[in-house]
Amino acid sequence: MNLDWADWLMAVAAALIVGVAKAGIGGLGLLAAVLFTQILPAKAASGALLPLLCLGDLVGAALYRRHADWGHLGRLFPWTALGVLAGYFLLERLSDLEARRLVGGIVLGMVALHLGRRRREPGKDAFGAWFAPGVGVLAGITTLVANAAGPLMAIYFLAMRLPKLDFVGTAAVFFLVLNLFKVPFMGGLGLITPESLRLNLILAPAVLAGAWGGRAVVARIDQRAFENVALALSVLAAARLLF
Repeated sequence: MNLDWADWLMAVAAALIVGVAKAGIGGLGLLAAVLFTQILPAKAASGALLPLLCLGDLVGAALYRRHADWGHLGRLFPWTALGVLAGYFLLERLSDLEARRLVGGIVLGMVALHLGRRRREPGKDAFGAWFAPGVGVLAGITTLVANAAGPLMAIYFLAMRLPKLDFVGTAAVFFLVLNLFKVPFMGGLGLITPESLRLNLILAPAVLAGAWGGRAVVARIDQRAFENVALALSVLAAARLLF
């Protein structure tokens, strides 16, 4: 992988962001994916980023697993696995540009849905029985296509009104299982290679440093500010994918 100094700066920044995101500021995750697409083609970037996400997930789950809401995880996992299978077949057919626009459009649609819900302040299950299956399938597709399910799941967990630490713990366990599940699919598509794994080894310390810093931030931010940051980062990242 021939990277110049600017590419290395972006790669290190992306790895730091992965660590921060996995320590609790989930909306940042898509920004790391966007940075990687500035270094590598979108599909190759997705494969190169995945092992770093798995490392960050291990740290996040170790820190916050006791706060995980297993009821939500049980509702989401089967549908997300189905979405991963759909994404596997889609990824072979989509161009890089089409993949980015698909993910960006899905995320913006989910943000609009959540903002509408916030104004109405309905009950927890106002979206009905379709919400968890629908989000699960979309998350599976977007995570395989572009490692971009973070904002989508942030919006889901916000809609479920999870307290800050429950949000972080549930997301940590969810993405640990999901990203490990994705590894053989990405390997089968030829997107995880010995060269990309060497890059991962170099960047792994930056992921750990970002996780340490992110944990300190999460401990100090209040619930409403946490929600607003997650939504704002989701919108910015989706807009970057689209435009």
